[in-house]
Amino acid sequence: MLTLFHAPWSRSGRIVWLMEEIGAPCEIEYVDIIRAQTASGRRDPANLHPDGKVPALLHDGALVTESAAIALYLTDLFPAADLGAPVGSPERAAYVTWLAWTAGEMEPAYWARISGQTETDPVAKARYDQVNARILTALEHGPYLMGHRFTAVDVMVGSAMAWGREFAPKSELMDRWLARITDRPANLLATAKDGTPPVMAEVA
Repeated sequence: MLTLFHAPWSRSGRIVWLMEEIGAPCEIEYVDIIRAQTASGRRDPANLHPDGKVPALLHDGALVTESAAIALYLTDLFPAADLGAPVGSPERAAYVTWLAWTAGEMEPAYWARISGQTETDPVAKARYDQVNARILTALEHGPYLMGHRFTAVDVMVGSAMAWGREFAPKSELMDRWLARITDRPANLLATAKDGTPPVMAEVA
């Protein structure tokens, strides 16, 4: 049995999307998370994530956390969905690299852009430029980030890019890719399941 611990309008939405793409039965447990905007520090006892965050996936008693790890776990668990790359396949190296790169390089680079760090720190600006160059180079070689087929990499990167599109460079190539993936039926279903936006409590 699969249970996804998910907070509406959070990063765990990408895993809701991925589960819809896979098509496997999954129970969604809607939980609260510790949000910086509330400064409450209260934890939801129903949320099994050890840090009080999301996503967290419970599979037959085994807990997996962190989006990249969950994406890898799910695509290995359901190879017939053809959203990953099995061990020993020619695409495996690129697949696991993209997943790790999303969390380790892309997201920090975009957070630096969002927070304004790229305006004052040349190292942060260079990292942000490198991230965009890598995405655009990949899209020049195929309709998806790994070439001819849609994978969990498109879910991971695309969900972040769709949310932070205003912070990305202008690019028709990127816009066409985002439209291609976000218009997929599974993403539309996932959006409907995402839930109600959280009500941010005032900081005391």
